[in-house]
Amino acid sequence: MKRSSIFLYGVLCYVLSLVTFVYTFAFVGDLWLANSLDSARSAPLLKASLIDLALLTLFALQHSVMARPAFKRWWTGIVPAAAERSTYLLFSCLALIAVVVFWQPIGTVVWKAESPAARTLLYAVYVFGWGLLLFSTFLLNHFELFGLRQVWLQLTGKRYQPLPFRTPVLYRYVRHPLYVGWLCAFWAAPTMTVAHLLFALATSTYILIAIRLEERDLVTAHPEYEDYRRSVPMLVPLRAGLPVSRHGKLKLSNSTTIRT
Repeated sequence: MKRSSIFLYGVLCYVLSLVTFVYTFAFVGDLWLANSLDSARSAPLLKASLIDLALLTLFALQHSVMARPAFKRWWTGIVPAAAERSTYLLFSCLALIAVVVFWQPIGTVVWKAESPAARTLLYAVYVFGWGLLLFSTFLLNHFELFGLRQVWLQLTGKRYQPLPFRTPVLYRYVRHPLYVGWLCAFWAAPTMTVAHLLFALATSTYILIAIRLEERDLVTAHPEYEDYRRSVPMLVPLRAGLPVSRHGKLKLSNSTTIRT
């Protein structure tokens, strides 16, 4: 592929991810759409449940397999290295689109917040969750995570350099604020149906598994991550943030320092 073609491909994948992000926000939050996560059941319970679990499994497998370093090494023998992240993003969007298009609502309300105050609070937490996960991507490098940095560097003829391990702002308090955002978005439901509960349980389980896989890769790529993992909680900020030196470095328990 030519440099300009790879760059255009990366931009189109990024635009698709934005559209998918907005549509999923409406789908999970039961907002504006005729068919959402909490719609009334339109298929037998067993059939609907099996289809939904199959869709979530497909999404989890795609996300986990394509994110592993061994797969990336093999995959970049087929696609240009600069387009690897954009291709991962493309397949992630396609897997998520499959979930929202073929999802089978189950209906049956598990809980429903009746008071306007409670519903407003839950919707506020829902919006907060989506905002937190988006904000977390910018704390690290939004354009790296979504493949734009890679295709831009190859377009301009600059050599790609992996980003150093950093712990900016929220990452001093929890190791995975992005996943905290997902969990808030999935569980803050003014109306929780059986399908929504199935979705929340399955995705929460996947998040816990994904964290283990991701952290194993991070320890391999960044040895200092091991000490960081011992010093910072995974998802719940149970203690104060770690101290930062006047030079902007995070000070860990064994005197290791990490850039913030």
